[in-house]
Amino acid sequence: MKKILKVFSHNLLDSAKDLAPIVLVIGFFQLVVLQQNIPNLFDIVLGTGFVLLGLTLFVYGLNLGLFPIGETLAFAFVKKGSIIWLLVFSFALGFGTTVAEPALIAVANEAANVAQLGGLIKEIELQPYAQMLRYTVAISVGFSVLLGVLRIIKGWSLTYLIIGGYLGVIITTAFAPDNIIGIAYDSGGVTTSTITVPLVTALGVGLASSIRGRNPMTDGFGMIAIASLLPIIAVMIFGMLW
Repeated sequence: MKKILKVFSHNLLDSAKDLAPIVLVIGFFQLVVLQQNIPNLFDIVLGTGFVLLGLTLFVYGLNLGLFPIGETLAFAFVKKGSIIWLLVFSFALGFGTTVAEPALIAVANEAANVAQLGGLIKEIELQPYAQMLRYTVAISVGFSVLLGVLRIIKGWSLTYLIIGGYLGVIITTAFAPDNIIGIAYDSGGVTTSTITVPLVTALGVGLASSIRGRNPMTDGFGMIAIASLLPIIAVMIFGMLW
């Protein structure tokens, strides 16, 4: 119990240091530049306390559960020696973590509302449009994680994959409808959020650590970069076909 409290207090202090610049910037501009009193001060202090506590628990949970389980699963699949099951798991992990992302759900719903207001879809198509957009991103992230796992296994260069991905983004941008381009680029950003990043990163590092000849530092990272590119291409193709 003492060990848990010690680790938690250390994480709480680290979270406070991370939040301090945000508090200082807001306080400086509110009090010095705008020269206005802070409205609802009690609510803001209470909300900041909740954010501090939530951030501390989130980081503690990552270190306690998500990072270890990602690395453990990677070791287990390599030990089992089944590449097919490893690839199936990689796709399922990318799809499952992304489809549950709160940020993606919010962006998909907002995109559907704006598309309906702009006359691109009918009101009855709101839910199907949002769900199709969400599943398009999730499926593309699943393939991204699968591709990242293949890169680690085969020793492919991350540089060429990233260059090829950006060329694909540029080409699809030239042909995609204007109304989907911004949504597509934002969809690539929401994949690097709270649920996807810890598990995918842990999987990559664990996989690179368990394969002989692979370096966790040079081979274990980069999967998130790939996962940010394919959704952009997939959503623009979705916009062409819808």
